[in-house]
Amino acid sequence: MLFDSSVRKELARSFGATLVVILTIVMTMMLIRTLGLAANGSVSPQDVAMVLGFNALGQLPLMLALSLFVAVVLSLGRMYRESEMSIWFTAGVGLGRFIRPVVRMAWPVYAGLAVLVLAVWPWVNQQTAEIKSRYEQRSDLSRVAPGSFQASGDGSRVFFIERNGDIAGVARNVFLLTNKGSVESVTTAHSGHIENGTEDRTLVLDVGHRNEHDEKSGVNSRMEFERFRLLVDTNRAPNPSSLPPKALDTFQLLMDRTPANMGELTWRLGLLLGGINLSLLGIGAAATNPRRPGNWNLLLALLGFLVYFNLVNLSQAWVNAGKVHIVPTLLVLHGLALAGAMALIWWRDHASVMHWRLPRPSATGAGA
Repeated sequence: MLFDSSVRKELARSFGATLVVILTIVMTMMLIRTLGLAANGSVSPQDVAMVLGFNALGQLPLMLALSLFVAVVLSLGRMYRESEMSIWFTAGVGLGRFIRPVVRMAWPVYAGLAVLVLAVWPWVNQQTAEIKSRYEQRSDLSRVAPGSFQASGDGSRVFFIERNGDIAGVARNVFLLTNKGSVESVTTAHSGHIENGTEDRTLVLDVGHRNEHDEKSGVNSRMEFERFRLLVDTNRAPNPSSLPPKALDTFQLLMDRTPANMGELTWRLGLLLGGINLSLLGIGAAATNPRRPGNWNLLLALLGFLVYFNLVNLSQAWVNAGKVHIVPTLLVLHGLALAGAMALIWWRDHASVMHWRLPRPSATGAGA
């Protein structure tokens, strides 16, 4: 049908353009944030592009939901301003008739949202956590640059090397300051290198001496060595049970129904249901007066978007705190949102039909 195809094409064009604009803005913001993490030492500079891609993929569900909502409001709002809606209403096509073309255009977006929030979102968070954990658990000596002091991951050691050796992986003139409780030790060596084991990494120092001072007993000791081995850190992979709920897949959340896991599941399902409800809410929120300048309906629609998704985040916090259960929370919040969207469409629809079907006063009656 001409009506359905024309509306779907209009919505598809608006959705594509809106998604490109929102994606560009969000990618720029995330690039600045990721560069800040790299500057603070949270992620490796070599992993900036990978972390940026994972973050963009993780934020894609929210961008899709917002783009679809804005596309519906902009497309139908343009029809109101250019009096296309007046033609459709005169032809007997009510506003409720727009639900079918909107849903037919948006169902691939709904499917994409389901895949992204239920499967891709936890995978992205797993990969990001592994990248950060791998960078944080790297060898303490590998953090050291020649000519600069570098603290270990736990802050108990300070390393310094004068220069790299002629052999790869060997450092020359190594300085190591260690604090363990009340014992402070200073170790210097002619050279040092790292040995990687199956469970740990060991710093091997050659030809040096070590001074220790115990603040409690006041005892000082000095030793010289030809070779000294010091455990630096472990190579153990992070325990999957220590992953945050957002990094657990949906099946694991369902199997382990802790309040934190149920809160995460509330957010995932809430984002999916919210994207569907907002596309329907945009049909009623797009109504505007063609004689009124500006896009006040778009501003009000965006305000409604912010309120809705803040409620989604609030529902996650309530479920996470154990104040409410996930099932009634989803039913009440998103059921009321769906009912409100359909009620708004019904009200706009009947108001428009009544406006175009009201009998106009006759010329005789007007003259009298």
